[in-house]
Amino acid sequence: MKTDKDAIDMRGVTVNKFAEEAPSAGMTKNGYFYQEMEQREKEEPEDGSEEREEGQDSPIPSGDDIHLYANQIHPGGTDSDVHGCVLLNTSRRYVKLMNFEEEVRAHRDLDGFLERASILLHEDEASLDDVLKTMLRHVSQDPHTAEPACNFEEIMSSLFTDAGSQEVNVHLLSETLQCVTATATGVQYQQSWLCILCNVKSLQRRHVCISRLERPQNWGENCAEVRYVILILSPLKMKSTKTAMELGRTFATMFSDISFRQKLLETKTQQEFKEALVIQRYHLTSAKHKPVSTEEEGTDPHSHKPLKCRDFFRVGRGIYEDLCRRLPLYASDFTDGIVGSNKALGKYMTTAIFLYIAVLLPAIAFGSLNDETTRGEIDVQKTIIGQSIGGIIYSLCAGSPLVVPLTTAPIAIFIGVIRGICDDYDLDFAAFYACIGLWNSLFLILGGVFNLSLLVKLFKRSIEEVIALFISIAFVVDAVKGTVKIFLKYYHPPTLANGSMAELQRSMNGGVIEGVNITGAGLVTLPESFILCTRARPLLCLLLMLGTLWLGYTLYEFKRSPFLHYKIREILSDCALPISVLIFSFIGSYVFNDIGLPVFDFDDERKLFRVAPFEKLSGASVLSAMGLGFLLALLIFIDQNIVVSLTNAPENRLIKGTAYHWDLTLSGIVNILMSVLGLPWMHAAFPHSTLHVRQLAFVEERVEGGHLYETIVSVKETRVTSLAANILIGVSVFLLPVPLQWIPKPVLYGLFLYIALTSIDGNQMCDRMALLLKEQTSYPPTHYIRKVPQRKIHYFTFLQMVQLLFLCAFGMYPLPYMKMIFPLLMIILIPIRNCLLPRIIEARYLDIMDAQHM
Repeated sequence: MKTDKDAIDMRGVTVNKFAEEAPSAGMTKNGYFYQEMEQREKEEPEDGSEEREEGQDSPIPSGDDIHLYANQIHPGGTDSDVHGCVLLNTSRRYVKLMNFEEEVRAHRDLDGFLERASILLHEDEASLDDVLKTMLRHVSQDPHTAEPACNFEEIMSSLFTDAGSQEVNVHLLSETLQCVTATATGVQYQQSWLCILCNVKSLQRRHVCISRLERPQNWGENCAEVRYVILILSPLKMKSTKTAMELGRTFATMFSDISFRQKLLETKTQQEFKEALVIQRYHLTSAKHKPVSTEEEGTDPHSHKPLKCRDFFRVGRGIYEDLCRRLPLYASDFTDGIVGSNKALGKYMTTAIFLYIAVLLPAIAFGSLNDETTRGEIDVQKTIIGQSIGGIIYSLCAGSPLVVPLTTAPIAIFIGVIRGICDDYDLDFAAFYACIGLWNSLFLILGGVFNLSLLVKLFKRSIEEVIALFISIAFVVDAVKGTVKIFLKYYHPPTLANGSMAELQRSMNGGVIEGVNITGAGLVTLPESFILCTRARPLLCLLLMLGTLWLGYTLYEFKRSPFLHYKIREILSDCALPISVLIFSFIGSYVFNDIGLPVFDFDDERKLFRVAPFEKLSGASVLSAMGLGFLLALLIFIDQNIVVSLTNAPENRLIKGTAYHWDLTLSGIVNILMSVLGLPWMHAAFPHSTLHVRQLAFVEERVEGGHLYETIVSVKETRVTSLAANILIGVSVFLLPVPLQWIPKPVLYGLFLYIALTSIDGNQMCDRMALLLKEQTSYPPTHYIRKVPQRKIHYFTFLQMVQLLFLCAFGMYPLPYMKMIFPLLMIILIPIRNCLLPRIIEARYLDIMDAQHM
């Protein structure tokens, strides 16, 4: 770029010379602007070129072949905040084209410019310095864009940076955007326009000024015929979607169209110039809808085909397609990561150990709850046996082997309600329980046969996130309720131990009280065996629960720390839960063995398996069991399909396909066995399934807009980890009562808190709730921040929070019978999302916020 600065000795030369290195041919179809800075070379000044028409640009194809080189030079060259390689003083990154159809910021940027337009149509200055000074002067004199605290001379100096020695000083633009086309032979530049970016600390608002030169100017190589100059000024600290680069993307995308630039040449007034901008925005906004592929499988819930009634009458078609999709990959589910070059035995071992602890301890907790509510009909031993049998069958036969089946808190509550009904109507619990389970299995199998899992299409991501967050809250509530019970029972002043009062009376009657001292004041000091000091017990329980959570989550996050080797960090992170449980179980049961801690009950005299006596049920009892079986099937249907959907979310990058219909049918088959043998029912569990995926995932960290993200690169889709974990759970029956009773209940509560805390990682609803507490400059550049107005985002988040409170109010209501209709309440979320919310927020914004961001 030519400049008049230092024109006498010709030692200071403004250059805009880009490296001729082109991006690879594989990058030419990605629809990106290419942002690159290269060290500029000294160039002799050239005279201004003759006036050329817009059509004399370097040939630029339209569409996705267009890229944009953004030159960015950081002043100083050795500052610590320079991105990329500091020694080379270089920054390289891709900048996406502005999507006018989806990104709402593009329209707001243009509307703001049209309202306070700074347009210079007949600029006759020849040097870049003079052009920029004229543009800055125009901005400063505009009454609508007054900046009283800003010195535009300082802005002028910040637009450039000097590089080189005192003998040869090169005058460089600090940051620019320039559109190019990458080809196999090199880079072709759009040389007729230049977008200059500048961040200024003293500015109060953003400014855009466009100057159309009277004739093309030659400002150096690759800028040989500049006709348009776009100057972007922005405050230094701005929201991620309002930065100078984002504003530059908007106008650079518009000016990348050669036909649009030709039309701008024909405009005579500022009003015509504005109208051309509005027309160009219309062209960029017009949607280009792709036709739906007719080859998509009609029974795949992830397909984009609309839901039709006839899809539910294609009997067995969904199961058939699921098996055809998954059976060819069945052998690889066992060999991937074990056979071949890409082995992952270490990850398999740590994942199996994690899954063993994460499934066994909730089984113990819910088994203990079932033991209390059913008075021993279903105890811890039966729960562990049922988990092992069902888990092994599921890991061997399921179409989604990463999904973890488990008996859950709603199932335990449902079983307790059934026990109460049996007591009220004098029914045999084992027979009535088995009858309800068989009805439930029948409904689940019919659901699989008639492709009812297609209804998953109605469960948008927002509904799944509300239900997932409710389950996480339920884990927290269970842990808090258990701890409160311990405090209510034991946290009171020192009292006499059981039987100590009678022993004291006998000793006093006999006249001999060993260990009793009478003080001078007449007070009696009793021996320690007579006193039960209980305040230490609840405090220790609280410390064990919080300690299990703290150590587990600290080790889980340890992979992000700089300490130790990365492989050791990964192993510690994968084994965070087992390490935490073992350490605090040792502390509670051995270090403080003099303080009695609550543990689960175990009775080894109970019969393990007993076939249900169906002959004890009447016809009316069987019919009443059908209604309860339908409610149970509805609960399992919703949880099963939502968990499978969350597990197979696009951001998890699973490639072997889904099997919704077969997995639902398999769940019904497994629960037939559970019902007949008197074992607790089970279904796909959240968050264990998503945590299982996370354990088997290879993750890398990426930075976008200054925000750090963890992105899953690939996942080992295997059956080995789930199979090994459930076999170990079956072997754990022989560890009853010792050493499993050495695991105190507070450690189980700490496990619940750990599972709840780690499960919210990646929950978009939680991320949007956090936005309510953040300043706008800290907002991450996510897809919904770019494409949805901020007010609509907060409206949507608030409505989701209302739905969550609705679920919590009914799902955690103390009346047991209220919890039996809880599945119906979850169904209500579907019409709320699909019918009510579109009346409050535009459907296109809802679809964007429900979309997956990969």
